[in-house]
Amino acid sequence: MFLTTEIAKGVSLHIRQTAQFKTINFSIKWRAPLSEKTASERTVLSNVLQHSNEKFPTSASYRSYLDDLFGTVLYFDTTKRGAEHTLLFNVETVNDQYLSHGNVLNEAIELINEAIFKPNFENGQFKEAIVEREKSMVVQRIQSIFDDKSRYAQKRLTEILRPNSPASFSANGTIGDVKAITPASLTKTYEEMLKNDVIDIYIVGDVDVDEITAKIKKALPFADRGNVNLPKVIAFNDQVQQYTKETQEMKQGKLHIGYSTPVRFGDEDFAKMQIFNGIFGGYAHSKIFMNVRERESLAYYASSSYSSHYGLLFVVSGIEPTNEEKARLVIAEQLTSIQNGEITDLELAQTKAMLINQLKEALDSSRGQIEIFDQYKELPEPFTLDTWVTRWSNVTKQDVQEMAKQIKLQATYFLCGKEE
Repeated sequence: MFLTTEIAKGVSLHIRQTAQFKTINFSIKWRAPLSEKTASERTVLSNVLQHSNEKFPTSASYRSYLDDLFGTVLYFDTTKRGAEHTLLFNVETVNDQYLSHGNVLNEAIELINEAIFKPNFENGQFKEAIVEREKSMVVQRIQSIFDDKSRYAQKRLTEILRPNSPASFSANGTIGDVKAITPASLTKTYEEMLKNDVIDIYIVGDVDVDEITAKIKKALPFADRGNVNLPKVIAFNDQVQQYTKETQEMKQGKLHIGYSTPVRFGDEDFAKMQIFNGIFGGYAHSKIFMNVRERESLAYYASSSYSSHYGLLFVVSGIEPTNEEKARLVIAEQLTSIQNGEITDLELAQTKAMLINQLKEALDSSRGQIEIFDQYKELPEPFTLDTWVTRWSNVTKQDVQEMAKQIKLQATYFLCGKEE
């Protein structure tokens, strides 16, 4: 799918040459071990790099230049996967082949170089006013979770299930760590990121592979990394608080339930667990949706999700507080039903079709191709659509039943109004 070249130790260039799109997409990902402090620093850093650099010291001048480049899109962001924190830089620009004149590709590559290597410094470090502004923006982003009760409930459940671990760390960091950032500390984080992080550079578009490789090597002169060993998520003690109830000023109750599974991303049974989750609560035809929401009318919404890097399965629902006990009972019944092998041919077929269609839809966009390949490239077998269609197609009802038997209830978190 992608042609991969190591352009420096720990720096990989992945190119997908395709005439599928009229644009050329670049994505650069810096990876480092995840901690709350580093997540805080790197999130503020992504904001600072987003809005200005040496050539374009104001956000307005930066945006104006991007508009002149036929609406080139450029943004920084942060995310996490497993025990890794990723700072990513995405650029999408028009392919010169579709222009009557212009040299947009070269200008975009030059801009990528400037955005990364020529930051908006003052006396050798980031400007204090800009750092303080972006710190404030990140604090607001972190605080926003408290206004979204569903996100807050999920955050609390994860903290109960996996305290002080990558599973419960936010990719944005913490308010305290963000407030402690200084221009000097942020500059140090920036320099360490350029020097030490594992880097993946992705390009998707109708390009000449040799030509674009030479241009990227020149524009992104990253040095060899040291021996970077990105951490793996380790197993955790199952001794957690089984039931937690909290109250806030709100009306709708948020019932979030956490289960553990020994099956993780890349394991032999990973595809089987994906099918189990789809039948359990992953889609609108799932047992949780059809029984908890549709049949019993116990929830405004109800679904499950599989957090494969952490070996966790979540059920989330919005309910009337008076329905808590019955909702928990009916949710538990759906798991027991699958454990007993009560799976219809239609449920199995619909789930396989949904997974296959989701993957095909993701591959219809250049960004989706990058994200899919980036996730699956760590597996020993090269990623292809046919490989995963075959894996899902081969899953049987008995396989799903066996997956269900490995699911273990760990913790229930209920958030509701004080008047209840």
